[in-house]
Amino acid sequence: MKYVLLFVFCLGISACSSQIKTKSITEISQNDIKTGTLLDVRTPQEFNRGAVPNAININWMDAGFATQVQAQVPKDKTVYVYCQAGVRSAKAAQKLKELGYTDIVELSDGYAAYPK
Repeated sequence: MKYVLLFVFCLGISACSSQIKTKSITEISQNDIKTGTLLDVRTPQEFNRGAVPNAININWMDAGFATQVQAQVPKDKTVYVYCQAGVRSAKAAQKLKELGYTDIVELSDGYAAYPK
């Protein structure tokens, strides 16, 4: 019984460590961006019309999204993910979690709220 409780406890701690955090895009600082990876999951057309400085663009709707993320986004840094308004970034953040990323911050209000 002790081992079952220990297992459940450890499982709970493990689950908490890979939760997706949520912030407003206006809450991130340049220092956050320097120490993490800023991932814009909008289409290339949206990205070309304007983006947060230093963001990398990987289109969430691209069939190769997971492959591109694994090739370009390190797992040992915080990943800040955003889209235009928060819908695609929420889905992309969940996919990042499934791919084994553990420090994910979804910028829920998206580029629409970013001060230009």
